[in-house]
Amino acid sequence: MPRTSAVECPGCPPVRALTFDVLGLVKVIEAREKQRTPRVVEKWGEPDSSRCVLAASINDRKSDPLVAVARKNGLIEVLSPVNGDVRASISNVIDAGIRCEDDAFVGLHLFKKQRSCTLLTCTTKGNARLQSIEVPDSPLDSQSSGSPINWNVCASGSILFSKVGGNEKYALFGGKNVEVNVWDLDKCTKTWTAKSPPKNSLGIFTPTWFTSATFLSKDDHRKIVAGTNSHQVRLYDISAQRRPVISFDFRETPIKAVTEDLDGYTIHFGNGSGDLASVDIRTGKLLGSFIGKCSGCIKSIARHPELPLIASCGLDCYLRFWDIKTRQLLSAVFLKQHLTNVFFDSNFSDEGVAGSGVDPSRIEGQDVSEVLDGNEEETVLLKRKKSSKGKDESEKLKVKKRSKKNHR
Repeated sequence: MPRTSAVECPGCPPVRALTFDVLGLVKVIEAREKQRTPRVVEKWGEPDSSRCVLAASINDRKSDPLVAVARKNGLIEVLSPVNGDVRASISNVIDAGIRCEDDAFVGLHLFKKQRSCTLLTCTTKGNARLQSIEVPDSPLDSQSSGSPINWNVCASGSILFSKVGGNEKYALFGGKNVEVNVWDLDKCTKTWTAKSPPKNSLGIFTPTWFTSATFLSKDDHRKIVAGTNSHQVRLYDISAQRRPVISFDFRETPIKAVTEDLDGYTIHFGNGSGDLASVDIRTGKLLGSFIGKCSGCIKSIARHPELPLIASCGLDCYLRFWDIKTRQLLSAVFLKQHLTNVFFDSNFSDEGVAGSGVDPSRIEGQDVSEVLDGNEEETVLLKRKKSSKGKDESEKLKVKKRSKKNHR
């Protein structure tokens, strides 16, 4: 048997995170000051594979925050991240002759700087739509306000991702056989398209296959970081050139998730084999890999807006919290289903939640491993040890009595 060593997780600071999975469930995970081990406190929705969450976006404003989810069946739902109530629900089917599975969602953005609920969606065939919807008291009364704006971002190939910049004026798209391109959302026109790198010394050309991308800074849309299927991370500068300014390889599997840090030059990315790392994109220097191996593809990475903390999730069904400075694993929560997205709730307050409490009856269908904390596990182990000791002592007394009777 190979020797294994258990890694002790110190726990994470008070946080609140929302996860989305392939069965359409939205789970709320919280860690508090007194209980530093994250656990599932709420679960919204019923398990249904046709309602798989393909893309999600959050508007975590202080007053009336919203979360938008794009599902596999073609529905877009606007939820409340506080209690999970459905505020609006609309269908995003553009062509009635195309099935939702054939033209699935790959990107969704809920605009934050506009008063109305405005959404940008994109599908695998490049059908982008910009629309505003009304958020009534009843989700049955939800409808689009005004005519939506539709356009196509690619003539051929498959779109795999879309991302909107911090100023919400520009969006980027890319995918298989589709170069990274930037669009002006006010005019719905293409402003920049990347150019493939030249052939290497052996004359081998790397096919275009982008898997994820993000803007390097929320205030500047000119610098873009993209990950490729050929395990490359590339930095593009729109104002300088069309080809990548910096490009480097990372391990041997495709880059699946990329997110920017708050400093404007550090990026965190994960690949298909569960490796998570940080890079200073100014020089391309690898700052280090995060300690603790993930056993599945990383699908989403979220950066906490205030704390030095990131969260990652993927196909191994675990939500993990990492310390950015030490790159150590703080805690991990097993959530049963393959996860697709994760977001932090920046308005979470440990003081406000501690007084309200969570109704345990709302946590239905969860394993004991999800809710059981470390202290309870220790008490159970101590009881088992005491009971085993009591059994041994009773057996010894029985043996002594038998031996005395035999001597007589």
